[in-house]
Amino acid sequence: MNTLTQTIAIDKATVAEMPTVSFPGGITVVDDAAAARVAVRELTRARVIGFDTETRPSFHKGRHHSVALMQLSTEDHCFLFRLNILGISEGLRHLLEDPEIIKIGLSVHDDFAVMRRLSPDLDPQGFIDLQEYVKYFHISDISLQKIYAIIFGERISKTQRLTNWEAPVLTEAQQTYAAIDAWACLRLYRRLRSGAFRPDESPYIVDRAEYLAAHNQPVAQ
Repeated sequence: MNTLTQTIAIDKATVAEMPTVSFPGGITVVDDAAAARVAVRELTRARVIGFDTETRPSFHKGRHHSVALMQLSTEDHCFLFRLNILGISEGLRHLLEDPEIIKIGLSVHDDFAVMRRLSPDLDPQGFIDLQEYVKYFHISDISLQKIYAIIFGERISKTQRLTNWEAPVLTEAQQTYAAIDAWACLRLYRRLRSGAFRPDESPYIVDRAEYLAAHNQPVAQ
């Protein structure tokens, strides 16, 4: 592909026709201190993990909620930390601030902002933001759903996104949705880092100028 005139992007209609992603691993809901210690120990061993958070949606202008859930995933298991119940424990804080444990997320600075409502002095380290990382592969789309569709040809369902993440019990559908988002970040990073994705062979190469115009972005002269 000519990277001066072309980029990689996918439209919503194409994504909608793809098969839905299913989560192949185990899920553990972490809602007490003992479970949190076990989860942090397992995640620390993994060294590279997927990351995401969920916050209860607000349907009233000016009203905001603190982060309710943090998802941290290995390749085969996702831990769902119920921060609205536990807060950020010392062990979890250490993991989030450890630069040697690589955390892969999407738009991570937004996650940092909501986490700091719970813990103002939190200093996250060791994070890689996929929105920045995919630029090295000439991918212009920045949503997790579209990036995943481009790389793997599958659709991440978003039907649970606006559900109540502070509910007393998370439904199975909520748990699966939350786990997939963190796991997908890790899977994308590993695929891209391995060199298995070849931008010049992508079926989603489009004209860069047309893409920018469609997204109301200026075209560089």
